[in-house]
Amino acid sequence: MMRQTKISYKLFTFVFTILLLLNTYITKSLAEQKPTIVATTGMIADAVSNIAEDSVEIKVLMGSGVDPHAYRQTRSDIVTLANADLVLWNGLYLEAQMEEFLLELGNERPVIAVAEEVPNNLLISSDDYDGRFDPHLWMNPSIWSLLVLNVRDSLIKIHPEAKTKYTDNAKLYLAEIEQLGSYAKKVLGSVPEKNRILLTSHDAFNYFGQAYDFEVIGIQGISTESEAGLKRMSELVDLIIEKNIKAVFIETSVSDRNIRALVEGAKARGHAVTIGGELYSDAMGEPGSYEGTYIGMIDSNSTKIAIALGGNAPVSGLKNKLSLHKD
Repeated sequence: MMRQTKISYKLFTFVFTILLLLNTYITKSLAEQKPTIVATTGMIADAVSNIAEDSVEIKVLMGSGVDPHAYRQTRSDIVTLANADLVLWNGLYLEAQMEEFLLELGNERPVIAVAEEVPNNLLISSDDYDGRFDPHLWMNPSIWSLLVLNVRDSLIKIHPEAKTKYTDNAKLYLAEIEQLGSYAKKVLGSVPEKNRILLTSHDAFNYFGQAYDFEVIGIQGISTESEAGLKRMSELVDLIIEKNIKAVFIETSVSDRNIRALVEGAKARGHAVTIGGELYSDAMGEPGSYEGTYIGMIDSNSTKIAIALGGNAPVSGLKNKLSLHKD
């Protein structure tokens, strides 16, 4: 009887210890559970990462080289979005194929179109869509700073206990963006005025042109869904020759077919025009790379454009991190 009592006591002690440890583990896991933030684009995700750091779990739907104009949500995206604590998307019809779904999802959980919080007087009208605005706000660091503030405020609303951290981190990130804007203004300002014509695959650079006094020409419109006909291509070849354009640019998220056709068309008429580099328009560079950050993306674009069009810029960019030799 004594032996059975000892065995029962040991068993009770063992079970109690296991249950205590399990309870501690569960309590700790719940305490450490992080809000899940889903961002449609890498640019928005980069803002979340800089502001929240490791306080949240970040998921981005559209990675490097992905065209947001044509992107449609997958089945796994729907699950990810439905389980998110906060969904941040650009809006202004950038995620055109997802807009209806995201608006419906907003009836169930926080879904914020961060670009649509920017005052209308700072937005550029869209020629493609009546009553809408150009969604490529990240091309102007000053305007993008306003979106960063919207991201910060959205994070604080769902995670108020981290308000001080998010506020302090946002200040640091905004200071970096301000430095980036000053660098871009300096190097792009060194481009001779007659050379300040930026010809790319589609109209993603209008805010860039407005900020740095460049004439911006896209083969396609604001949306990559539009197609360029033979007449349009012929007119652009005429323009290249007339304005003596020496360099045109391809984009990482858009086919380079039309740009290469322009180069060949100009060549056939005796005018030499080169491809000045590959620009990041609707998506950043590869994850883990410098160009895979917002700062690196705009640094790369500004540096490549300045050098290709006759300006002065350090080949390695603002932070000595660019790898322009890859183009």
